[in-house]
Amino acid sequence: MSEGTPLGEFLRARRSLLKPRDVGLPEYGRRRVKGLRREEVAMLAGMSSDYYVRLEQGRETNPSPQVVEAVAGALRLDAEATEHLWRLVQAPEARRRRRSDDTHVSPQLLGLMDGWPTSPAFVLGPALDILACNAPGAALHEAFDPADNLARMVFVDPAGREFYREWERAAQSCVAELRAAYGHDPESARIGEVVADLSARSPEFAALWARHEVKPKTQEGKHLRHPVVGDLHILFSAFTVNGAPHQQLVVYQAEPGSATEAAFERLRTRAEQRATRTP
Repeated sequence: MSEGTPLGEFLRARRSLLKPRDVGLPEYGRRRVKGLRREEVAMLAGMSSDYYVRLEQGRETNPSPQVVEAVAGALRLDAEATEHLWRLVQAPEARRRRRSDDTHVSPQLLGLMDGWPTSPAFVLGPALDILACNAPGAALHEAFDPADNLARMVFVDPAGREFYREWERAAQSCVAELRAAYGHDPESARIGEVVADLSARSPEFAALWARHEVKPKTQEGKHLRHPVVGDLHILFSAFTVNGAPHQQLVVYQAEPGSATEAAFERLRTRAEQRATRTP
């Protein structure tokens, strides 16, 4: 492997985010590097500087579990980032063996989503492509042209900043989810295509992507604003799809009796009207 390996890029990025005071080290004078030095990480991890340099440069391809955990501790990685690190040290052959068809959505899943007339639902691929959605899900995202990829919708589509009322949070979450998917398959052509396109079109995406922060989709609420039905304070759940482990089923819900529940009912009516107008 070379300087540009996914593992090396991750280690360098996470090292650059830490200051000596973050890890209990003294800081004297002007430092020539952003973040920690390689030798400081090596000392914190209890290994030689030369060995740690080989890790960052990709010349050490089979670190022991003890080494991985020591590096994770030295870089103050949380559980998600540590899991991401473990995936990056796996052999490419092992990742390829786990690949499956990420774009085909089963008829059973499509039928399940269609059975939720007032709950927007959609299926995401690993690159955050919207692979399928039910009628309320399509009506929810009608302001986007097209509603094809969540990352593109957040960072590039003009509708994104109005739709996602907590835009910075949505942007950070979106990039962290994409980075987590990248850890499962750094050689994915589709993820590479999305990252290259958004990096060229959005400086904000490029800056967040360079931080190498990892976070899978959570169960936190969202504040959205639909151009017709108004503000939506939603709850949502995300499920891994059996038979397609890199797909996610996302379901939006509303608190019973809330204004959002009433807005979802208006969204259902709007979806039915759209279906009537469309042959």
